Amino acid sequence: MRLRPLTEDRPKSVVPVLNRPAMEHTFAYLRRYGIKDIILAISYLPDVIQQHFGDGSRCGVRLTYCLEKEPLGTAGAVKNAAAFLNDTFFVMNGDIFTDLNLADILARHKEKKAVATISLAWVDDPSAFGVVETDDSQKVKRFIEKPPLAEATTHWINAGTYVLEPEILEHIPADTHYMFERGLFPGLLEAGKPVYAFPYRGFWLDMGSPSQYFSLNTSLLNLNAKSPLVSLVRLAKNGISRGANINIHPSASIMPPAIIGDGCRIGAGVKIKGPAIIGPDCRLEDGAVVENVVLWDNIIVGVKTSLAHCIVVSRAVIDGHQEVADSIITPAQTVPLPR
Repeated sequence: MRLRPLTEDRPKSVVPVLNRPAMEHTFAYLRRYGIKDIILAISYLPDVIQQHFGDGSRCGVRLTYCLEKEPLGTAGAVKNAAAFLNDTFFVMNGDIFTDLNLADILARHKEKKAVATISLAWVDDPSAFGVVETDDSQKVKRFIEKPPLAEATTHWINAGTYVLEPEILEHIPADTHYMFERGLFPGLLEAGKPVYAFPYRGFWLDMGSPSQYFSLNTSLLNLNAKSPLVSLVRLAKNGISRGANINIHPSASIMPPAIIGDGCRIGAGVKIKGPAIIGPDCRLEDGAVVENVVLWDNIIVGVKTSLAHCIVVSRAVIDGHQEVADSIITPAQTVPLPR
C-alpha cells in the first residue's frame, strides 16, 4: 500500500512528521551542511506546496519551484530544472529520511572525479528495491531492479541521494519521462562515464507507505533516529513533550514517549501510551485510550474509545465507545494499517 490514504488532499512534503511537515525536516537537514538554495521539482498538488512553503525564508532556505505539467520521472524532473544547475549539485528523493553525511559523500565524489555518486543503503531484503553492484573501489558495475531475494548478488540498494555534475544533463532527454535507475545511470555506464557508489549504514527510511511513515514517526520519537528540526531535549529527559495552551485533566495519565501538540484537550481518565504523537488542537474525551498512535491535527477521539497502532488524519471524528486497532482513520473511511 502506497501513501495514498494519507495524501489524497496533500502531498507527501507536507504530511506531518513529529507534528512538523516532512519537508521541513529535510530543509533543516540540508541547512546543517550549509545548503540553502533548494529547487523543488513538483507535479502533485503544486499549489499546496507553494502556498505552504512560499519562498522558503520561514524555513531558512531559498526555494525555486520547477513545475511539471505531467510527471517527468526522477531524472526528467532534474532535466526540467537544468537552467538552475551549473555546478556540482545534490539530488534527493523527497520521501527519504537519512542521516547520511553530505560532506563525506561530496568529498568522495570529488576524490573519484565522478560524474555521478550514488548513496547506498544496506537492507535485509533487496527484492523491493534497485540493487547496485560495485567493484572494490566502489565504482558502479551495474544496476539490477528488484531482484528476487535468492538471486540478489548484493544487499546494497540505491538510497536516493546523489551528487551529480551538470554534464549528466546532456544524457537526459527533454520533456520526457525518464528515470535515474533505469535510464540515466545505466546510460552513463554504457558511455564509460565514472559513476561511483557511497555505501553507508546509518539511518535510512523511505516513507513511501503508511507502515513506513508510521515507523519513521516512532523511530524519531523513540530516539532511534534524529531530526535537526526538532529539539528532543525534553523527550530525552522525561519522555514527554507538551505544547502550548494544552489542558490535561489531573486524572489523565501519559506513558512516554509522547508528544502533545499545541491546543490539545485531554479529558478525565484518558490514557496515552507511547509511542504517541498527538497533533495540535486534538481532543481526547473522557476515558479515551490511545496507544502507539500518530494523530494529526483537529481530531476528536470520543468517550471511552480505544485506539491502538493507528494513524488518524486531520479533522477525523471518532465516535465514543469504540475499539479500533491497526487502522488508518480519515474523515471519510477507515482502512487497514499493516504492521
